[in-house]
Amino acid sequence: MAKNQFVNLHHMNDKVKPHLVVLSGAGISAESGIQTFRDSGGLWEGHNVEDVATPEAFKKNPELVLNFYNLRRKACLAASPNSGHLALKSLEDRFNVSIITQNVDNLHEKAGSTNILHLHGELMKSRSTQNPNLVYDIEGEMLSMGDTCELGSQLRPHIVWFGEAVPMIEPAAEICQQADVFLIIGTSLQVYPAAGLIKYVRPEVPVFIVDPKPLTIYTQHQVTQIPKGAVEGMKILLNQI
Repeated sequence: MAKNQFVNLHHMNDKVKPHLVVLSGAGISAESGIQTFRDSGGLWEGHNVEDVATPEAFKKNPELVLNFYNLRRKACLAASPNSGHLALKSLEDRFNVSIITQNVDNLHEKAGSTNILHLHGELMKSRSTQNPNLVYDIEGEMLSMGDTCELGSQLRPHIVWFGEAVPMIEPAAEICQQADVFLIIGTSLQVYPAAGLIKYVRPEVPVFIVDPKPLTIYTQHQVTQIPKGAVEGMKILLNQI
């Protein structure tokens, strides 16, 4: 999409900010040093995903799973948002920004973004193994065996593991339906059901994709790809919008 076309969209209503919906993925966190499963040879800290990120793994060896996520949490606490995260925050001056993230870290929060939906859970939270509606903030980096909810049951990471339903996918789809502009950053749309969210974006809505990998999605939308990583790509995007 040409720049002047987008500017016309931006000014179509001087009183209401256009709604920019962002779908972010592991690529934006990777540039802050957060290790990603898909870019680490199929292993996380030497573990197969089946050993640390499934309900069966937690049932078989809960201590291993808890320790694995303690390491992830430690890395998350040490990481800082990069300029890609900060650029998304800066867009709140001109847009009503909703971020739908596949990431479980809190880097969007650290950057100051104010409207964030986590599709796959949050690393800095735990939840009851008896009642999934009981969710708690984790103080520090450790979640251990013997840490229990108010019902007395063991706490687990507040993460959507492989093989589990994604309870936030319906609210995310509703947000996508409200988009005036749709931005995909740090994901090549290979993980479902998140990859299907673009189907809920209205056909006339412009779509921007910031990702260095070749474009593999097929959609009726007018798509502008910026084939860069999140940091460099957001610099370019900010000049376009």
